[in-house]
Amino acid sequence: MRNSLYVLLLALASILAPVCNAQSAKPKAAPARRPMTFEDMMKMKRLGDTAVSPDGQWLACSVTTVNLEQNTRTPELWLQRIAGGEPQRISVARPGDAGPQFSPDGKLLLFLSSRTGTQQIWLADFDPATGATSNERELTGIATGAGDAIWSPDGNSIAFTSAVYPDCPAITTADFAPGDKCNANRDAAAAASPVKAQIFTHLLFRHWNHYTGPKRSHIFLLSVESGEIRDLNPGDTHDIPPFSLEGGGCGCAFAPDSKELAFTEKDVPDPAISTNADIFTLDLTNPAAKPVKASTSPGGDFSPAYSPDGKYLAWRSQARAGYESDRFRLVLYDRTTKTIKDLLPDFDRWVDEFAWAPDSNAIYFVAGDEGQEPIFEIEFHQDRGVWNTIPYQLTDNAGFSNLHPVNGAFLVATGATVQLPGDVFAFGHAHNRSELSHKGTPIARALILNQTQLTHLNDALLAQLDLSPMEPFWFTAQDSTKVEGFIVKPPGFDPAKKYPVKFLIHGGPQGAWDESWSYRWNPELFAANGYVVVMINPRGSTGYGQALIDGVNGDWGGKPYTDLMEGLDYAEQHYPFIDKTRECALGASYGGYMADWVLGHTDRFKCIVTHDGMFNPESAYGSTDELWFNEWEFRGKPWDYYGKPDDENPYRKWSPMLYAKDFKTPTLVVHGQLDYRLDLSEGLQLFTTLQRLGVPSKMLYFPDEGHWVLKPQNSQLWWKTVNDWVDEWTKAAPSR
Repeated sequence: MRNSLYVLLLALASILAPVCNAQSAKPKAAPARRPMTFEDMMKMKRLGDTAVSPDGQWLACSVTTVNLEQNTRTPELWLQRIAGGEPQRISVARPGDAGPQFSPDGKLLLFLSSRTGTQQIWLADFDPATGATSNERELTGIATGAGDAIWSPDGNSIAFTSAVYPDCPAITTADFAPGDKCNANRDAAAAASPVKAQIFTHLLFRHWNHYTGPKRSHIFLLSVESGEIRDLNPGDTHDIPPFSLEGGGCGCAFAPDSKELAFTEKDVPDPAISTNADIFTLDLTNPAAKPVKASTSPGGDFSPAYSPDGKYLAWRSQARAGYESDRFRLVLYDRTTKTIKDLLPDFDRWVDEFAWAPDSNAIYFVAGDEGQEPIFEIEFHQDRGVWNTIPYQLTDNAGFSNLHPVNGAFLVATGATVQLPGDVFAFGHAHNRSELSHKGTPIARALILNQTQLTHLNDALLAQLDLSPMEPFWFTAQDSTKVEGFIVKPPGFDPAKKYPVKFLIHGGPQGAWDESWSYRWNPELFAANGYVVVMINPRGSTGYGQALIDGVNGDWGGKPYTDLMEGLDYAEQHYPFIDKTRECALGASYGGYMADWVLGHTDRFKCIVTHDGMFNPESAYGSTDELWFNEWEFRGKPWDYYGKPDDENPYRKWSPMLYAKDFKTPTLVVHGQLDYRLDLSEGLQLFTTLQRLGVPSKMLYFPDEGHWVLKPQNSQLWWKTVNDWVDEWTKAAPSR
């Protein structure tokens, strides 16, 4: 079943019209399949924001093109009939524009553009009959720029975010100029000043890849008719919404009557040590109204969304304080009784994203499950007045996101696999439903048989490439826990040959290898130059239940390490084409930590690549940005363990640094200057140690990258350096 979607996609690609594709002409004859190169990956069109018109007839999307020579990534806006037809560039848009959204009546198109200097909100007239756009105009002119815009259901207002100085006069409907001028002057003064020093009085003074500075993100309300703007969070010193690696736009939603806004705020004294983000509601009809907290969980609450009938407010909720990787539940807030209910109490998976059905009688959501990210549905039973707590699984064999339930069709969503970068799919009504039990959890499953691939962004290029499926395998750990792994075979695979191995270790640690496409750690590109890629989802991995996720807490180098080694043992024993004498371990973030741990605990690998890893947990505590992560994972603060033996101190028990005397494996260290989650000093300490020990080693340092390598030419250097290092130590004549 896992390969059925890809077969279907290839079949659909040959008969359906391309959508949102800058290359609408299909090749006359498919060229011979060949290994993918880095340059191929950079040529791929990258799907971004998607929007569906209210009548379900039109798809608008942002498609990014990478120019490797110019070191740029440029989005463009495209439009396509969902029923089929040729894609077309949105005529009023320019390269760099993004964030397309149809107005509730379908007659206007909103988009974000920086054509006048700073990013602002623009509108254009839209003809639903022809798809023509015209009469583009700039709607905002706020000095600090506008982003994350959403329409109110009545079409009269737009909510958006902008980073402002909280101590400047509030930007209000009645008095816009003083506040906007204050922000503009402060920005200009900071840019012009030769003194760039900062004074810190609290933690979280830097975050991921930037220093937070004095500005904070606020939500603003914009009148479409008058252009008047009002800061909904005047004077607030917290970012609204709080920073999220998953994006999430403004983290806000309008009530169906457009009279209330729900938003997410991390309203805590010290955000560096708390994960407690809450859902607040704000009465938009009263300028003097104050936000009212709706959520009650001590953990994180995110992604508020009102039911279309206005009765409920749903969001994703975590129960445990201080733990970013607690289970994301789907909760329902009754706006009349002001009570909160967990809709899926027995569903032991994370709800990663959700959307209401237009009739309010169902919620669609995606959740990671054993290397997949299917779409599920939970229904409201009108006759009984209750929600069915057993969801239907509606899709299989891919990673889905960006759900758009629409009238006249089931829904539109983005899908991707290891072999397919993101494209848009439409799903018809489900049928042939059947009950089943999934690892003890009852789930009613229904595959949607009439799914249709709408976009074909990279068909011509993919037709040239020899891309292998991600093949799963299961093994039993020492404590009888079932653990899943995957292999990706090289292009032109010959089962009679012996192949070297790239053993990939995922980050997180609460993450997973799954059926998705990546432009950073891409299994297909790792396999392309003649390697078998092996990936294990050990303790800490998502998609297998919360107990397996929690299995890494306080045990970083324990069971997760043995899971990885036993998984590789299993692959060596069951795949005779693996040459176990030519294996290299590669990991980033927690995977980088684990690569460092492997370095001191086994000599089975010919080489190691460690990217942005934690080498010394005690020093990492003092140089990271969000302390709640280290305090949860290592069960407290370093000084809580002073005077205790190392085997009772997680910061030392699981410290790769303390096993340096056993380092022997040739190691490539990679780190970015702007990585504030795992500071550059962690990489420098490791490289210094390796050099002083005389272990063959090399360091790749990026002065302009953070936790991820994002710039195209930096990425090119990363892939070349990593692959050259692995080749250097593993490409000797294979054993027979």
